Amino acid sequence: MHSDQISIPVLTIDGPSGSGKGTISRAVSERLGWHFLDSGALYRAVGLAASWADIAFDDVESLARCAIETDVRFVDRPGDDPLVLINGRDASSELRTETCGAAASAIAAIPEVRTALVDKQRSFRQPPGLVADGRDMGTVIFPDAEFKVFLTASAEIRAERRYKQLKQKGFEVTLSALLREIVARDARDAGRAVAPLRAATDAVHIDATGLGIGEVVERVLELIRHGR
Repeated sequence: MHSDQISIPVLTIDGPSGSGKGTISRAVSERLGWHFLDSGALYRAVGLAASWADIAFDDVESLARCAIETDVRFVDRPGDDPLVLINGRDASSELRTETCGAAASAIAAIPEVRTALVDKQRSFRQPPGLVADGRDMGTVIFPDAEFKVFLTASAEIRAERRYKQLKQKGFEVTLSALLREIVARDARDAGRAVAPLRAATDAVHIDATGLGIGEVVERVLELIRHGR
């Protein structure tokens, strides 16, 4: 990391799948006028690029090379998820499928892939500031971040949120299957040997189970206004 980047403020929002961290992070970044990093989308992008290239998930060397070489760009769209371009190709819809999410979770457990993506993620730290959403933002990628949040919610609530999101986008899914996948992904993410899902020791915990999006956003903004 360049020395001039150290002075750029970073807010990390980590948490399990479906906790709402992506929605909250985007909303907070818009309110602050800061850049936004969806680290999960980077892993999904590598998983998708690997599938396009017919790279097997046990071919670690090829996956790591794919992580380094894959060009991922986010294009802001007011009121909607960012447009995601993978090697110049619009993959925004494909990235949000459960199949792609499962692939991302699988390759995220590979140390060589995680290492290959470290610098790519840190490069998003640009003035005036960065909101970084993921699972190891506050523990591994930006351990020096001034502001850290660990956002969670019950597995049932997270499954319901994903169900509504995917149905709105036209995907055929069942609530029971989503709940099983979320529980399984939690176990994989928390149990992996490298950068497991856990809260940074200095993170502020927010349980969003009974809170609306606006309430969570305001709580996060209060942390920044008051320096914690």
